[in-house]
Amino acid sequence: MSTIKDLDRLLQGFVDGGLPGCSLQIAQRGKTLYEGYFGYADMEAKTPVTERSIFRQASMSKIPLYVTMMMLYERGKFLLTDPIYNFFPEWRHMKKYVKNPNGYVNAVPTDGPITVSDVLSMKCGLPYCHNDAPTENRTLQSMQEAMKPLWEKGHYTNREQIAAISKAVLACEPGTEWIYGFSSELAAGIIEAVCGKSIDDVFQELLFDPLGMTDTRSHFFGDIESRMVKLYNKAPDGTLTAGTNALDLKHLPGPEHETGWARLFSNVRDFTKLMQMLACGGVYEGRRIMGRKTIDMMRANGLPHLFTDLYNAGYGYGYGVRTLVDPEKGNHNGSVGAFGWTGGFGTWCEADPTDGVSIVYMHNMMPNEEQYYHLRMRTVAYGLID
Repeated sequence: MSTIKDLDRLLQGFVDGGLPGCSLQIAQRGKTLYEGYFGYADMEAKTPVTERSIFRQASMSKIPLYVTMMMLYERGKFLLTDPIYNFFPEWRHMKKYVKNPNGYVNAVPTDGPITVSDVLSMKCGLPYCHNDAPTENRTLQSMQEAMKPLWEKGHYTNREQIAAISKAVLACEPGTEWIYGFSSELAAGIIEAVCGKSIDDVFQELLFDPLGMTDTRSHFFGDIESRMVKLYNKAPDGTLTAGTNALDLKHLPGPEHETGWARLFSNVRDFTKLMQMLACGGVYEGRRIMGRKTIDMMRANGLPHLFTDLYNAGYGYGYGVRTLVDPEKGNHNGSVGAFGWTGGFGTWCEADPTDGVSIVYMHNMMPNEEQYYHLRMRTVAYGLID
């Protein structure tokens, strides 16, 4: 069994070894088992990481996103079998690429529509399309061509992006392949369509206010910008240089900064409230936020084959989250059914309903070196559980 001192040594070792700064909170059934802050939010100014430090969440924003989707599902706002053209009419007639026996690739109509289930499970057939970098991926090429007018415009809403991407050709028949990518933009669009308000307002109403998540948002407010940790770029020789990322601009208020759906920022205390709710069957501080059976549905594996890369080994994928299926294959000392996700700048979270445990870890560095930091942290964190 690990101890608090083991976690302190590990995280301080991360910083001593070159990580700018990090934070970690572990909770179980409403009780904090561990909370630690190490290193600097600003290395040049020697500003330490504290409980008030704000971190870019990047793809860990998917946890609130897909939790909100599941909450709307259990409120009858849609069925998982609903085609997404119910919300986006321009998506009714989609095409997919098919490789013929002679080697030629043709774009042909899909056999069926993309459904809400396909969106939730990352099976809509579309990868991410962030820029016009050269590629031989035909689907990505078609997405780049569709996005050109919006990129030239310089700013655009998520709904405009969804309309543009409807002209792209899918990589496969909807529902047949897991492809990490554009599903999240579609999910955000569905939320806005069924609620008739911005996704930020929906997050606020369904999650952030009920859970008391006062530091988690899409756009800067109050003193948040000054509390954001610097994003450091790590050179091959280990040198750290403060930099910026295009996603940071999306946090600035105003339509001129919009480029689709803005990602969230948060801190470990705020995010722990969300993950504790999920770990405790939908209840937080005695108040039910969502149904336990809905959470079970969300974390059920829907992949025929588990991930095989070292970082995700042993996990499958449910609705917007990876879910632990085979701890032995993943060298994982947590419980089957533990679920969560990662953010590209170095954030990581997991909820374990078996023991009512949540683990939330954050750092911001590029490359994030997640395999080194996260797997070590995960092992010691679960070793703390009685």
